[in-house]
Amino acid sequence: MKTPSFKTTRLACRLSGITQAIAVMVPSILFAVFQDDYGLTYSQLGTLILVIFVVQIFVDLLLSGISHKVDPRGAMMLCCGLPAVGFILMALTPVLFPGHIYVGLLIAVSVTSVGSGINEVMSSPVSDSLPTDDRGSNMAMLHSFYCWGCLIAILVTTLLLKVLGRSNWQWILVFWTLVPLVDLVLFRISPFPEMLSGHEEGNSTQLLRSGMFWAAVMVMIASGASEQAMSQWASLFAQKALGLDKTLGDIAGPCFFALCMGLGRLYYGFKGEKIHMRRALMISSLLCICSYLLAIFAPNPVFSLIGLGLCGLSVSMMWPGTLVLSSKAMPKGGTALFALLALGGDIGCSAGPWATGIISDGLLNSSMAAASHLSPDQFSLRGGLLFSILFPVLLMIFLPVLTKEKSNE
Repeated sequence: MKTPSFKTTRLACRLSGITQAIAVMVPSILFAVFQDDYGLTYSQLGTLILVIFVVQIFVDLLLSGISHKVDPRGAMMLCCGLPAVGFILMALTPVLFPGHIYVGLLIAVSVTSVGSGINEVMSSPVSDSLPTDDRGSNMAMLHSFYCWGCLIAILVTTLLLKVLGRSNWQWILVFWTLVPLVDLVLFRISPFPEMLSGHEEGNSTQLLRSGMFWAAVMVMIASGASEQAMSQWASLFAQKALGLDKTLGDIAGPCFFALCMGLGRLYYGFKGEKIHMRRALMISSLLCICSYLLAIFAPNPVFSLIGLGLCGLSVSMMWPGTLVLSSKAMPKGGTALFALLALGGDIGCSAGPWATGIISDGLLNSSMAAASHLSPDQFSLRGGLLFSILFPVLLMIFLPVLTKEKSNE
């Protein structure tokens, strides 16, 4: 019997990372439009990000219990179809919800996020099940496509805003529906590998009793928060804290961040098993702290932008590296393990940007902002990001626990 070729399956999995990046990044690129045209506050923008990831958390939690009953092909097709529907809903928000734009945006990002949540849970185990000589490289390559997706989403969205004008932002969302629809077709025609669910012989119960597993979850929470706290606010930070215009702010902020994160994951993809991952994650955490400090306190915008790029590089290995370490340490975890780790990662992805927005709003009209030589926007956004240094610090605290547990076992 001829062994099936999984090239299109691997391509579809990687393209799903681009779809997820578009779903996460395009709304944040439109933050300035939503704020200026519809009067949304920093807290409301932060809550939009929170909803994106909270919905993903609920999907992660649901699938962690029923992943062994889910058809992988159907799930991956659904994770492509829902973002397309969400983009259309967001584009139609001024028509469907006149006078209640924020409600319409919340509904649209919720629909999109269900698809992203399914992708978070299913794409990694599907890709991990494909025949390969180096799972670490394969996983890094998979997650690098999220970074390239961020880069593409930022550049193309920024270009279209410039060409079409801010008033035509809805057509940009209609354009982006093409990517998930193409991916849906690829998943429909691709072969799928046999997958271990992780529910055999009570393995999911054993996971929840493992100290190593909970350490991995905490590292995932810290990884997601470290990445998204900077990524989601990079555009607005570059514009309002560094004084750059919309186009330059998008390219020099989140675009540079995504480029450096993608290059880091590409390097991991080529080096694979040669990298000592636990040591690399500790170094990444230290670099992440330094990059946040550089972005916040640098007296020159150029050095602040360098800090944004270094932050992207520093977080590049955190998410895929933790997945690879956990998969090797708990090889019978299956899709249940990936679902629960995705849950932890998405908790971090929601908590990081949301906390940054809440703290920025709290500092905006504070006496400290008034006493500062900075403008209220500059002071508040820098203060919100300064708080986010807590997340790489947490990673440094729990990573040795994961290392110790693994060494003991």
